[in-house]
Amino acid sequence: MGHRLTTSSGGTKRTAQQAELRLGLLLGVGAYSLWGLFPLYFPLLEPASALEVLAHRFVWSFLFLVVVMLVTRSWSRMRPVLRDRRVMLMLIGATIFISINWGTYIWAVNNGHVVEASLGYFINPLVVVLIGTLILRERLRPLQWVAIGIAALAVVVLVLGYGAVPWIALALAFSWAGYGLIKKLAGVDPIASLAVETAYGTPFAVAYVIWLASTGSLAFGHSSPGNTVLLMLVGVVTAVPLLLFGGAANRVPLSTIGVLQYLTPCIQFLLGVTYFGESMPAARWAGFVIVWLALCVFTWDSLRHSRAQRRLAETDSLAEGVAEPA
Repeated sequence: MGHRLTTSSGGTKRTAQQAELRLGLLLGVGAYSLWGLFPLYFPLLEPASALEVLAHRFVWSFLFLVVVMLVTRSWSRMRPVLRDRRVMLMLIGATIFISINWGTYIWAVNNGHVVEASLGYFINPLVVVLIGTLILRERLRPLQWVAIGIAALAVVVLVLGYGAVPWIALALAFSWAGYGLIKKLAGVDPIASLAVETAYGTPFAVAYVIWLASTGSLAFGHSSPGNTVLLMLVGVVTAVPLLLFGGAANRVPLSTIGVLQYLTPCIQFLLGVTYFGESMPAARWAGFVIVWLALCVFTWDSLRHSRAQRRLAETDSLAEGVAEPA
């Protein structure tokens, strides 16, 4: 009888874990798919300039997050952040990096550079690893060095293909990596952190909107009702994928998140080539193929390392269980 109850309990626990994993995968796919579809949204905000869209993104994201925390009664998340002066200073840096990332991306999408923007998010994981090595003194595995070397070759090929340094891709990759580094060092709740970051940027955003209004250059409220509504919804559009991602990150292994993240640039790349009809000369194709090769090496090594770490943890857990006294 006891054995049957234990087995039933174990089966129920596994079923609950599988349900959580499935939910996490759905949330992760939703988050990265929405990020990938952003190039379809930002052109709808014209005639607002990239800087005006960036300003609205800060203002409406901040207001949306305030509403979310009011509805969910989660203001307690803010207390540890607001009480820590070091974290509050670090989040100023995060605000600067996310401003560069958002602004560059909006400009790129609205000026026919969706494919190059996708390149930035393709190479971002490799830039993150490189920054971890240079700043955090993390040690790279041999295949990670190989992947970074292949990616560097891809950048050279793309420079030749573009006839210039792909600055949009590099700006997106390094700004997002810098943002991630600060968030990692700060180690605070992601929603609370984003609320503080948008709060830092909102006064500057409001001042810029007021300046645009004073010069007669403001699109908000002066174009069409639909355009005004879409500009107001940019906060929801920004925050929803982040909320989905937060739910996914708590439910699925990091290795799975590492694979899912390629959904975003893949969707962006396909939109750039098919929907927006951006040019892809042979040299540019060659550069992207080399980038994809680097990512295959990097992902395979990450998955292999993750499995090895999981097996090691299971072995250690089993050994501890055997060693425990009855």
